[in-house]
Amino acid sequence: MLSKFEVEQCSLSKLREFHERVLSFSDRFVKIHCKHYVSESITSRVVLGLFLSFFLAMACTYIFVFPRYQPAVRTYRVHQSGDLVPKCNVFYGNWIPDESYPLYNASQCPFAERGFDCVANGRRDRGYQKWRWKPKNCEIPRFNVHEILGKLRGKRIAFVGDSLSRTQWESLICILMQGVQDKRRDVYEINGNKITKRIRFLGVWFSSYNLRIDYYRSVFLVQPGSAPRHAPKRVKSTIRLDKMDDMSKEWIDSDFLIFNSGHWWTPTKLFDMGCYFQTGRSLKLGMGITTAFRTALKTWATWVETSVNRNRTRVFFRTFESSHWIGRNRNSCKVTRLPWLKTKGKDRSRISDTIIDVVKKMRAPVTVLHVTPMGAFRSDAHVGTWSDNKSIADCSHWCLPGVPDTWNEILLSMMLSKDGME
Repeated sequence: MLSKFEVEQCSLSKLREFHERVLSFSDRFVKIHCKHYVSESITSRVVLGLFLSFFLAMACTYIFVFPRYQPAVRTYRVHQSGDLVPKCNVFYGNWIPDESYPLYNASQCPFAERGFDCVANGRRDRGYQKWRWKPKNCEIPRFNVHEILGKLRGKRIAFVGDSLSRTQWESLICILMQGVQDKRRDVYEINGNKITKRIRFLGVWFSSYNLRIDYYRSVFLVQPGSAPRHAPKRVKSTIRLDKMDDMSKEWIDSDFLIFNSGHWWTPTKLFDMGCYFQTGRSLKLGMGITTAFRTALKTWATWVETSVNRNRTRVFFRTFESSHWIGRNRNSCKVTRLPWLKTKGKDRSRISDTIIDVVKKMRAPVTVLHVTPMGAFRSDAHVGTWSDNKSIADCSHWCLPGVPDTWNEILLSMMLSKDGME
């Protein structure tokens, strides 16, 4: 069976062969006529006839050859099993205005943390809520919330990570609540807890759909611990890079696991606080943060490969979320009114690169949600000073509704498809 390229080459060869015949015919035609009329002057009628014959031959070439030739057209769409077309990478594209957004009102969602509800905290402009992510070569599927809830019936979704994971967890609950009629009776936190920054576990139950969506606070994914005996005075605590978080046993019984980590892997939240790295009984005072993060991810990868049921559980890992701190010490936060037109280098991150590299080498299937590039444009969507603590500006977390909703639109499309999107 000929490939598309071979068919095109064959068509072009036929075209060239036919064209050569036409030119040969024209040449013989001219010679015959010239010989016949050599003793006569070439009249205007003969010249006109020659031109008409030539253009008639060319017209035949076009009519009979070109309709059979189809130019190579490279198509892009959401990947389906068995397709030979290129996959669509939904994480590269641009933001376009869309008045159909936002997807919900944070003030009417009891699970949207007050600190992320920027409008309730005094932000007057709402333009940041009305942007839709447009991948370069496809569209993120628009979904019906009732249909989504039906497909998620009886499932358990667990988010594991830092406060950015909690933001995505809150966003997903607020999105799905739009499909629930009696929100107060049918959607509730299973232990009656309020949404707080420090609580290590939160679980929301959609009773009508037997759907549970959990959040586990595990900022390093591996186990924090106290300083070992005889450690230097500057060591106040350690991160056990070779041991998973002691809550990890509770994550296993899930249909979907979504991980993130990165914002706590900084000198200010580690070394400046007297926190250093440890493997086994060995204290690694000279180990850098990038090396430690990779070591911790390898521990996580081994845990996924050996502890997670691949036949039931789909695993996702979200990359580093672009922050927009500025200044020499990156301690100044200025929220813009519009998204940046260029990423200004924010589309790359060593944390994200490490995540992608570790996942590529895993034996177990894990889907990377590479949100770093799309967030790089959104200097307009951070909490800034519109939080529950206006004295501290924030260019790391996102307002709700906002950017995390797009993460969840992509996540839902992947969760509910067999192969998803790349």
